[in-house]
Amino acid sequence: MDSDGRDGLGGLDRLDERVAGCRACPRLVAWREEVARTKRAAFTDWTYWGRPVPGFGPPDARLLIVGLAPAAHGGNRTGRMFTGDRSGDVLYQALYDVGLASQPTAVSADDGLELRGARVTSPVHCAPPANKPTPEERDTCRPWLVRELNLLRPTLRAVVVLGAFGWQAALPAFAEAGWTVPRPRPAFAHGARVVLDGPAGPEGPRDTGSAALHLFGCFHVSQRNTFTGRLTPVMLREVLRTAAEAAGLYGTK
Repeated sequence: MDSDGRDGLGGLDRLDERVAGCRACPRLVAWREEVARTKRAAFTDWTYWGRPVPGFGPPDARLLIVGLAPAAHGGNRTGRMFTGDRSGDVLYQALYDVGLASQPTAVSADDGLELRGARVTSPVHCAPPANKPTPEERDTCRPWLVRELNLLRPTLRAVVVLGAFGWQAALPAFAEAGWTVPRPRPAFAHGARVVLDGPAGPEGPRDTGSAALHLFGCFHVSQRNTFTGRLTPVMLREVLRTAAEAAGLYGTK
């Protein structure tokens, strides 16, 4: 791997393999594996993934969607981000509606779903108890997100961050990956939009590494938000469509 974290063709595949083998946080390791053993009654016939869940999407994505952490009986069960839970049902339906997903549902890692120009990841890759990672766990996991950003940097032009936790976790990662985060740091809000100046590439400020990043805030697709109407499908589609346009993705509905 070179100094900026890019390791050539297949770099994201190698990163995803390393993420899936991480055991850095004892509390998260114990919890994810306990959930995989005990299971939920509705999924007793499943063999749970029970490991960190890597990002999902093409290596040349122009749009990145950043969540919080895998759900205990969603990503921790299926091995794919936002797959097999109610939050994923909402997110992938919206991605399909705006032309960024090949199908509106995500039930398993082998269901044929493909993302178009977009990738989904999270600042914490293990399912946490009560969906609440500690600040220490968030910070321990940050290097994985920084490396992912470095690998995506040649094409990445926009990011949608779901929720305040993801926003607070992602801003330091953007800074570590070389983008300029304003001071004071921008506050999270649904519909927030911030442009981060990009890092200079090896050929200087006109290199593709210097591209600015359009950062968007969106309420998380949690059941609490979607069931209460705090986040509606229309609101989610609007943010995703605007971000896709900023990223230079065409063909959205």
